[in-house]
Amino acid sequence: MKGTIVKCLEELVVTQFGQDKWEKSLEGAGLSTTTVFWPMSDFDDALVMQVVESVCKTLGISLIQAADAFGDYWVNVYSQKMYPLYFTQHTTARDFLLDMNNVHVAMTRTIENASPPRFRYEWLDDDKTLIMHYQSHRGLVDFVVGLAKGVGKHYQEDLQVTRTGSDKVKIVFA
Repeated sequence: MKGTIVKCLEELVVTQFGQDKWEKSLEGAGLSTTTVFWPMSDFDDALVMQVVESVCKTLGISLIQAADAFGDYWVNVYSQKMYPLYFTQHTTARDFLLDMNNVHVAMTRTIENASPPRFRYEWLDDDKTLIMHYQSHRGLVDFVVGLAKGVGKHYQEDLQVTRTGSDKVKIVFA
């Protein structure tokens, strides 16, 4: 996994809970408190998940709560500094979410060793309900839920986002 994911998590924990909580999370994951995650470096998925699980334990939150907080922070704070163009080229949450697979395909071509998830889309009969099929070996569909909620917040749209399976997220547009 790319270090930018962990760097965002670090920034979230430090700004909202304090440096001491981040250091305690690193220790809980069996790492030094001075461990640095460089954004473009590659890190083992299992190590990243150890850090995520340690953050959950340190903060006393569930993985779903962490995924929601991460999604909101990634979309509305971190990526606005790192990847603002992806957001300014869309005017609605629907357009942004429907472009996520294309963004990830482009990332794979431009970022060495990138392996972001892929998405397949399915509209239900009402044209307001989208099923995003998450395709990744990582099993992080809860993070897709959090990210989709963050996208709704960014575009100031009231989305109903729910996980409907191990690889499916249902998004109802208002």
